[in-house]
Amino acid sequence: MSDAHVATVDQAHAHEAHVAHQFVNARQQYESGNLGMWLFLQTEIMFFGGMFAAYGVYRAWYPEAFKIASTATNVPLGAFNTVVLIVSSLTMALAVQSAQLGKQKRLVWMIILTMLFGAAFLGVKAIEYTEKWHHHHVPGPNFIWEKEGGREVQILYCLYFAMTGMHALHMVIGLGIMTWLLIAALKGRFSPSYYNPVEICGLYWHFVDIVWIFLFPLLYLI
Repeated sequence: MSDAHVATVDQAHAHEAHVAHQFVNARQQYESGNLGMWLFLQTEIMFFGGMFAAYGVYRAWYPEAFKIASTATNVPLGAFNTVVLIVSSLTMALAVQSAQLGKQKRLVWMIILTMLFGAAFLGVKAIEYTEKWHHHHVPGPNFIWEKEGGREVQILYCLYFAMTGMHALHMVIGLGIMTWLLIAALKGRFSPSYYNPVEICGLYWHFVDIVWIFLFPLLYLI
């Protein structure tokens, strides 16, 4: 048996070592993983779609109140967070590329940068929530609105906290996923022949970023 043939067999065995027992081969595992994530994202679209639909209905009913309420949102912080998430999508895409090319060190750094941007987003969001609390703009018995349309304005802030809060929860989950991905990358589990987990995690991260791209103009730029 030639050395070239031995190398080919060894490479095939190394590749198949990543295949779970329920899959016939690596190709089937790759396609099943991607399909599963896309189906999951479809359910997430329906989940957020319900909140977007509620937003659309109430904004159609109380357009002036929504415009007045949006003046109390912190547009600079919202815009900063938008830039942060767009850049995090770039670093996540570079992480996938690094895994595909077998650049382990760059893969680790891109995951770390993505996590840092995600943590920065949550930190800024915590600042915004603190501002809302101090200004008594949190819906409930302590809600205070000195301008007109207080009752209708409170509806927008109910949607604001529901939509941004659920988005922030997804970001926290994303950071948990990235932590697992970072540990796996540090162990050298990914290679040009096996990078599907990085790609799947990237799809989730991009989805969370895209949701914010819609939330920012709808809640801040009315």
